Formats: sequence, C-alpha cells, structure tokens
Amino acid sequence: MMFTKSLGLAALFATIASALPNGIVRRDGASGSVQITNNLNQDIYAWSVTDQVGPMLTITANGGQYSEQWKTNPNGGGVSIKLAADPEQHDVLQFEYTEAGDTIFWDLSCIDMESGNKFTEFGFAVQPTDETSSCPKAICAAGDSACSAAYLQPTDDHATHGCPINTGLSLTLGQ
Repeated sequence: MMFTKSLGLAALFATIASALPNGIVRRDGASGSVQITNNLNQDIYAWSVTDQVGPMLTITANGGQYSEQWKTNPNGGGVSIKLAADPEQHDVLQFEYTEAGDTIFWDLSCIDMESGNKFTEFGFAVQPTDETSSCPKAICAAGDSACSAAYLQPTDDHATHGCPINTGLSLTLGQ
C-alpha cells in the first residue's frame, strides 16, 4: 500500500500486527469501522484484501451497505477494501487503512481508476460517523477527476489521514 510505505512505519505496523491475534481488531475491546453505502443506481463489487484476497461481495444499488471493523493484516501491511462497478474488477477505487497503536491511518486511492468511471462521475466521500469527531473528511465531488482528497499517484502522501482507533468512518459512493 502506498501510504504504509510513505509513512515509513512498516516496522511499527509489523510489530503491532504480530502482537495481535489474526482477526482481532484490538486487545482492549475498542474498535472502529468503515461503513460503505452505495447510492449509485448499479451494484458495486467489494472485496477486502490483507495478505489474502477476501471473497467478492455485492453492495446493492440505491442504498446497499457493507461494513468492516478495523482489522490487522497478518503480514504487517495495511488492509485495502477494493470497490469496482463490475465483477471483472475494472476501475478500482480503494479504501485503505492500517492500524498503528491508538491510530487508524486511512486513505482513498484512485490510482487504479480510468477516466470516466462511475465513482468519479457521481462522486464519493469519507466522513466520520460522529459529527463531533476531529477526524478529517475526504470528499471527491461528482466529476472531479483530479480530486486532491485521494491518491491519484503513489506519491500523493497528503491524502493519508489519521484518526483515533475507535473512529467510525462512512464511505458514500454517489453524492
């Protein structure tokens, strides 16, 4: 993942991940999550990737949802929830995250999307579920193919955000 490398915290992440049993999000029971809502008029295909590729799931059109509690990657890297408008996995939007102690680092990546894709056409946004949260938002308006809130190339390190580990984030597809 681009942001894990760019932060230079791979060793820290590996140490944290090795201290946690696979599939457990936190030792102290605190957890956060991401909830993805599909407001597009077509199904979206999603799969969560750690050191293994999870099964492809369908997020149904017009309000379907998928949620995932923060989890660790057994190999010490981050987790990527990949989203595509077709099951052949073209034009992939990625929500990427990595746990580092009491912080969840996250970003949106448009690196694997071509121009004219559904996500850019209708926009997408990540916002904390708690309106009082100090966690930053990332909003890519409909039609914004050069959205600065997401990775467009591997060196867009400004698109990585950090939030308290118990933060809930909402990713909305289609504004």
